[in-house]
Amino acid sequence: MISIFIIVAIIIVYLINNMTNSLCIQKEIPEERQPKVFRTINILVTILLLS
Repeated sequence: MISIFIIVAIIIVYLINNMTNSLCIQKEIPEERQPKVFRTINILVTILLLS
């Protein structure tokens, strides 16, 4: 069960990162701010997956 959860969690994080990349392109977020946006979203998604 844990291995299935880990696989699904990796897929979810991958899809969220793709959507975040689309958001950055659409909203024309500067290159220097993009790592901060990705880091914040990844941390929040990880917290949601663990809770």
